[in-house]
Amino acid sequence: MKSGLSLFARAATSVSSFGLGLVTATGALADSPGQPTDKAWGLQGGVTQIRADQIWFHNWILLPVITAIALFVLALLVIVIVRFNKRANPTPARWSHNTPIEIAWTVIPVVILAVIAIFSFRLLFEEHDMPRPDMTVKVTGRQWNWDYEYPDQKIAAATSTVLTEAEAKAAGAPYLLAAHAPMIVPVNKVVRVQITSEDVIHSFSVPSFGVKLDAVPGRLNQVWFKATQTGVYYGQCSQLCGINHSYMPIEVHVVSQADFDAWVASKAPKPAPTAVASAAAPATPGAPAPAAVH
Repeated sequence: MKSGLSLFARAATSVSSFGLGLVTATGALADSPGQPTDKAWGLQGGVTQIRADQIWFHNWILLPVITAIALFVLALLVIVIVRFNKRANPTPARWSHNTPIEIAWTVIPVVILAVIAIFSFRLLFEEHDMPRPDMTVKVTGRQWNWDYEYPDQKIAAATSTVLTEAEAKAAGAPYLLAAHAPMIVPVNKVVRVQITSEDVIHSFSVPSFGVKLDAVPGRLNQVWFKATQTGVYYGQCSQLCGINHSYMPIEVHVVSQADFDAWVASKAPKPAPTAVASAAAPATPGAPAPAAVH
């Protein structure tokens, strides 16, 4: 029994180095911000603090814990198979309880879950603790497109639909991610996104911002982000919503404040044309007629 426990200890000590290498590899092969990267391995990079904290939580808390547990259980299985099969152990032990082990396998999982909960709750509070927003975008989902409305700028809702394969190829944009009438927001500004739906449940998800929230009919949910880099960022509806669920892309352009102001000005209603003045005023009664010019 003691030799078996020593094998358990040696197997457990090898977990940390393996997990560290796995975390490093995951970070090196992660997707770049904005869209998925072909053959990448890891979470999509982000341009918000929330996304950075999500990636850190996954890579340095969840992944090492998962790796350690998986390798430890694998080591137990290998030891049981090799040391306690019928050929290697023809006379099995007769004891059935071990109080220290039973206490350990109860207390250790509780401690692991408590550690995960501490970091998890901190992340959840950060996601829900929205600073004062600089602007609001109202997003309405329907089968199978999105509406983007800008109430602060008094810009009416515009419907965003997926680009066809030919249009995406001509624009050099990723098919099934690029869309007409993308969302436009300024960089380094807190953007509040109010989300609802007209028909079934959709889900507004942009991985680079670290946001994902359901669009529920009759309910107005909200989420926020503050992008720190300009660029084009893609997402998709991530809730099965019908036959064309895969044709509900989300495209967000993060631009400079000057470019955003110019875009807002381009959406302002055009002034009505002024009436053309009459060509000549009526002649004064009794005035002599002008002499003819030869």
